[in-house]
Amino acid sequence: MKKLKVEKAFKELLGIVVLAMLAFSFNSCEQFDIEENPAASELQVVTYSSMAQLELGVTGIYGKLNKAAWMSTFYVNGWSGDDITTHVASNKADFREYDQRFITPENSRTQTNWNGVYEMIRAANTVLQSVEGVTLSDSDASKQDRLIGETYFLRGIMFNHLMRIHGRIPLVLEIDPFQQPSLASQLEVFEQIESDLLEAESRLPVKSPFAGSTTPSQGTVRAFLARLYMDWAGFPLKDASKYAQAAASAKSVIDNAAAHGFGLEPDLAKLWSLAGRFSQEGVFTIAYSNSAGNLTNRKMGKLGLPSDPGLNGWQETFAEIRFFEDMPEGTRKDATYYAELPVGDDGAINLDNPTKILKWEEFKDQQSPILRKIVGDLADGDWAQFQTLRSDLYMRYAEVLLIYAEASGEAGSSGADAWEALNMVHRRAEGLDINTPDPSDLTAGDGSIQDLAFTERKWEFAGEFIRWNDLVRKEKVQEALGARNPQVSIGTSYDENGVGSPKPLTTAQNPILGSLATDNYYAPIPQQEIEKNPNLSN
Repeated sequence: MKKLKVEKAFKELLGIVVLAMLAFSFNSCEQFDIEENPAASELQVVTYSSMAQLELGVTGIYGKLNKAAWMSTFYVNGWSGDDITTHVASNKADFREYDQRFITPENSRTQTNWNGVYEMIRAANTVLQSVEGVTLSDSDASKQDRLIGETYFLRGIMFNHLMRIHGRIPLVLEIDPFQQPSLASQLEVFEQIESDLLEAESRLPVKSPFAGSTTPSQGTVRAFLARLYMDWAGFPLKDASKYAQAAASAKSVIDNAAAHGFGLEPDLAKLWSLAGRFSQEGVFTIAYSNSAGNLTNRKMGKLGLPSDPGLNGWQETFAEIRFFEDMPEGTRKDATYYAELPVGDDGAINLDNPTKILKWEEFKDQQSPILRKIVGDLADGDWAQFQTLRSDLYMRYAEVLLIYAEASGEAGSSGADAWEALNMVHRRAEGLDINTPDPSDLTAGDGSIQDLAFTERKWEFAGEFIRWNDLVRKEKVQEALGARNPQVSIGTSYDENGVGSPKPLTTAQNPILGSLATDNYYAPIPQQEIEKNPNLSN
């Protein structure tokens, strides 16, 4: 019986992904122009008269989320962190601009991401205006409320996604083809995101009906509020009162984790495999499908491999050498990286009959460690493809636990439960049982809980495109990137006399070119948008 229920839920989830793609295709062809001003629209808003219209409108937003997120462009800001780097040449110039903190207003990845996010926002605005003041006669009120709640949530997290890249952004809240919005203040942006999330929370169910929380629940929203308050407490607004709100929000999620369907996945490596695509650790998961429109995830697999013969990688996403070598050895590091690959005579990965173990220092194309989180479980075989059905764990339950630990420490309210939240993540990293105290648990003797939690985040979310946001909110960019020397490993090699020297790695070099000061923390607004709307220039 349990198996039948799981299969039924999966089929329902797959149906939503397919419907989202169909809705995206309809909206893309009939209603939107990719080249138009993302802050405006020529949509004609028609008041909904049936639940079918509302459902199609909301699934259309999910379709646009998939289309915005399926390429690495969606996470382009992640290359700014000290955990991720890209190829030194090839066609990765836009990623290198972020990697080197020298981002130009003409960066095409920035523009594409801007377009995709504002398409979602416009679609959400259309739904909200089309259903405003309407009680649909062919459905119960709870279903209408849930769909409206999902719409507010999706708009809020997209404002949040873009805010983390650009800081100040235009808050487009209605469909008006003639509007020329200005950049909102940083406070206004935070307040609007908070407002959208609170509107969503009041309408959503306690638990998502789908495995992996591919639609939001009250717990999902409260987790994103906790993340928002952490950013609010840091740079640039530095409102320290928000730490208490972050702690309270995260604690609410933790206390109700079972009701929300959240929990840590005991096997960390499973999260980046096909088997882990709908894990309970997903607080909000972006799922993919090849059943309609070939809506697959196209930022994993071979994009994390070099172009060496046999590997044939697309050389897009690699690990930073210094970060890799600094990470403590153990279960978590093994789940995060591949330090070596089993290959056959043809140079291709071969799990059954490898003839050589190829170390990352031996790559001919680019000597950078491999992120397992990008390449995936080798047994899945999608390392050889440029597309996969693996999900994006857009937010994980581990982040909720670490937010609670860090925010409690900053607010001066940390107790045993905050330490337990921190140590649940830490135990898993050590390969221990999550719920059983261990002598290796972190304590006050190791440092302040907020500093320990911040460091735990560094290692836990390596390669997940969010490290840069942590460096920004804590103003640690200079500290993390200022002494980086990617031309030389911090490892040591010794000659026959025992004299050590740094290991040379001459092919891995994307040196920092831009400023690491706070005035360069945010990417510029795309030049094309400023040309269409000069109000965005200030």
